[in-house]
Amino acid sequence: MPSGVRGVLGDALEPETYAGRVPKGATFIHLVGVAHPGPRKARQFDSVDLASVRASLQVARAAEVAHFIYLSVAHPAPVMQAYVAARVEAERLIAASSIPATLRRPWYVLGPGHRWPYLLLPAFWLAQCLPSTRSTASRLGLVTRAQIVAALVRSVEAAPAGIRVIEVPEIKTMAWAK
Repeated sequence: MPSGVRGVLGDALEPETYAGRVPKGATFIHLVGVAHPGPRKARQFDSVDLASVRASLQVARAAEVAHFIYLSVAHPAPVMQAYVAARVEAERLIAASSIPATLRRPWYVLGPGHRWPYLLLPAFWLAQCLPSTRSTASRLGLVTRAQIVAALVRSVEAAPAGIRVIEVPEIKTMAWAK
């Protein structure tokens, strides 16, 4: 962990395992989700992704956290409907909590073990060149692990007063902004 950051261990689905260890006024970063999501894992999106947000919000409210950061997914999207639905519901719950929050919406994060989408880069480039697909290609663009980490760090540094949604184009620019 970086200097000044304190991780809290516990079972993300069992709030009582970490509730007493989240400091009052902390920044809570939620990064829990089903590994390698795919259509066959639809039930897990509710039982893990969404359930962990419910548990985290319970703990965050009790600790009166100052900022809740959630790694969501770009939406609407043409595939992975159950995954997107769980993430949209999680965002709704976060907004209803009244906790200041930043919602990051990458579509796909490139990195170790996640390299096959590099094959899609030419198609994304072409789609961004065409007026009819430019906006969707930009919103569903691919980001690198370095870009999402930099954007998460920037989220920690700048808590919003309410809910802030950061989409792919801004994730990409935040990684370079100082």
